[in-house]
Amino acid sequence: MTNDNKAINWKRNVWIVWIAVFMTGIAFSEILPFLSLYIKTLGDFSRQELNFYSGAAFAVTFMVSAIVSPLWGKLADKKGRKLMMLRAALGLGVLMAFNGFAQNIWQLLLFRAIQGGLGGFVSNANALIATQAPRDQVGRTLGIVTTGFTGGNLIGPLVGGALASFMSYRMIFLITAFIFGIVFIFILLFVEEEAPQATQQTTEDNKPAPSHKFRDLPNKNLLLGLFVTTALVQTVNMSINPIVALFVHEVLHGQSNITFITGVVAAMPGCATFIFAPWFGRLGDRIGTKYMIQAGFILAVLAFFPTAFVSTVFWLIFCRFAVGIADATLMPGVQTLLSRNTPKEMVSLVFSYNQSFMYIGAVAGPMAGTLIASIFDYRAIFIFSAIVMVINGTLFYFNVARKETIK
Repeated sequence: MTNDNKAINWKRNVWIVWIAVFMTGIAFSEILPFLSLYIKTLGDFSRQELNFYSGAAFAVTFMVSAIVSPLWGKLADKKGRKLMMLRAALGLGVLMAFNGFAQNIWQLLLFRAIQGGLGGFVSNANALIATQAPRDQVGRTLGIVTTGFTGGNLIGPLVGGALASFMSYRMIFLITAFIFGIVFIFILLFVEEEAPQATQQTTEDNKPAPSHKFRDLPNKNLLLGLFVTTALVQTVNMSINPIVALFVHEVLHGQSNITFITGVVAAMPGCATFIFAPWFGRLGDRIGTKYMIQAGFILAVLAFFPTAFVSTVFWLIFCRFAVGIADATLMPGVQTLLSRNTPKEMVSLVFSYNQSFMYIGAVAGPMAGTLIASIFDYRAIFIFSAIVMVINGTLFYFNVARKETIK
């Protein structure tokens, strides 16, 4: 195969994976608008019980995924990322169908936990592209893949809400399972990947082969610094989720269409990330990804802090859009640095660890936001977010950015 053909193949894979993660984003997020309402149909719950079970149904998936993801990542490095994407798509499809057949809350929680254990689709999709793209284009390509999942997450709640208006919740779970089935077939037929070579005990020079264990990586401290960056960014991003509608209600003083405005406010970060991620990825490839990430921290602080003092919905929407611009530099940038500082044969493992830290942030964020809002008020969450970003940026500078080899 010629070099030109190889270039065409990896570029083709980028767009195939983009479509796959876009569909996956829709499938994951289309159940969000009605999950708590579905739980309500599974029993006679008090308001406190319903709130608890709704939170548990979200959290259990993230917590199990955080534990299991590295195991799937290690297997992906040995058996192939495409195989792990197929496994995840098939497993998630089956479990989504099971969710639709749940007869009580305990069955649903069990299915949601198993669903978390069978995940890993997006992290392996990123790992596949990161290992195939030329080193000087990793940032741009990961930015493109990010727009796929972000775009799916934006459209998914709209699709789910529309479907829930004329069909049962159980049927929507079956439709979601069908989407994962389509993704499975799509990946099976169109994604190309070289078969992983069997790990040899020694090299041609009779030296031990490189270790496939995370603890033996020479730059593991740098990678851990990037994991912490991911966890704190996700904590901040998720902290507003429990109170976004209540904060919009406060800013609007109970007037206007609160539900619609809440949807707009919630969508703004994703819209900005969708627009800017590929461009920032390309810019990072040129000037240095670490500089883009540092700029992202500054922009995040400048976006979060003023949000605490907004008095009109226009400025709230503006600030949330600015948060999305910051996210467009941070999350794809971290993945780019991870791929550039990880041996090719361990990229899936490292990406899976990063996914685990992301899930930890996804659980910690709403808990922190709820606690802060109960002690202080809604606006204090944004002050908290700005302070966390200052701390995160400082840690990134000392743990990652000062390394001379990082670009």
